[in-house]
Amino acid sequence: MVRRKRLVDDLPTSKTQGVFIGVAELKGTAESEEPLTSYLAEIQCVQYSWRVDEHWSRTVHETYTDAQGHIQSRTRTDSGWTKVSGGEKSDLFYLKDDTGLIRVVPIGATINGITTFNKTCSPADALYFAKGPVREVADSTHRRRFQETALPLHTMLYIMGHARERPDVVAAEVTFDKNTPIFLISTRTEKQISNAYGRWLWFWLVLGLVSAAGGAAVRGTWSSWQPPAVAAGGFVFVLLLGWVWTVYNSLINLHHMVEQGWSQVDVQLKRRYDLIPNLVKAVEGHRNHESETQRLLTELRIQAEATPPGVAGTDFLGIAPMLRVMVENYPELKANESFMKLQQELVDTEQRIALARDYFNGITTFYNTRLEIIPDRFVAKMAGLYSQSLMSAADFERAPVQVKLVS
Repeated sequence: MVRRKRLVDDLPTSKTQGVFIGVAELKGTAESEEPLTSYLAEIQCVQYSWRVDEHWSRTVHETYTDAQGHIQSRTRTDSGWTKVSGGEKSDLFYLKDDTGLIRVVPIGATINGITTFNKTCSPADALYFAKGPVREVADSTHRRRFQETALPLHTMLYIMGHARERPDVVAAEVTFDKNTPIFLISTRTEKQISNAYGRWLWFWLVLGLVSAAGGAAVRGTWSSWQPPAVAAGGFVFVLLLGWVWTVYNSLINLHHMVEQGWSQVDVQLKRRYDLIPNLVKAVEGHRNHESETQRLLTELRIQAEATPPGVAGTDFLGIAPMLRVMVENYPELKANESFMKLQQELVDTEQRIALARDYFNGITTFYNTRLEIIPDRFVAKMAGLYSQSLMSAADFERAPVQVKLVS
């Protein structure tokens, strides 16, 4: 509970065009190319869940033995609701904000939708059998309750989950990951979600304190204040140790996420460097622009092993602009199939580098903020953790994902 609340409160909200890997918090509207139609309300949505409950009531006659040992009989009425039908359906959808959109795979997510249908009726209503089962439960009172929640199309959503690179295009998507502490898709705001976690947290804290003090009082004497006070003090001490443990582990995890973010940049740079042989083969027949080719190759070699921000060494920029200049200066290259294929691979690589850079800067900013706020900074000092420089290079290109959304 504490870890989830900290994630909701502290993790910065990413733009859809600034997500790459790791835990991400996003806000935007639910969009889809092929929206679903909900079962009960019959509205366009990206996910829905519905159920039908039927009311029953029965009279029960029973015998029992009273306090004097006499056998008595009594009659009581039992009643309740039984689920008789239900289901849910979800599909891939997109989250859209002012920078673009990102695909969301909702399988495995905790979904908090809005109520789109809620009605109780009798068999006189056509809904009773049209959307419910034909057979009724035993002792039915002939009342059914129809309920449905959904994520309607264009509804504002709050999403927290694991972001990864899509397998089909160079873009990110949000999906379930067993190592991510939370995968939530909700129509509630960030503040409402945080307050809900906070109420549960206080509930368990108060319950633990009362239980500790009450248990000590029972073992001691009710007229003495020492047992409850000692128990309460011990509970607070354990709580403090638990907080330090939680903060320390959280900061260490963030530190590793920053390292992972930089390693992703390094991996993409090496991937780009590996394309050099193909580039040489593609342009070896075009001797008249050898200088531009050599310049491009030199830049690739220099940038193959760039150093992290804040460390002395070679910084790097995107090479797609230089490649575009070559094509503009030498139009005949456009007819070369191998060159065009290589150009697309290089552009895709530039997009991957941009994704990795954006993630690195986002998680590093979050990490640096956590190191500065009180009281986390005291734990960071004890752990020997220090802030990390951001990546300043900006000459990376990112192409938007082309999706035909339903308006």
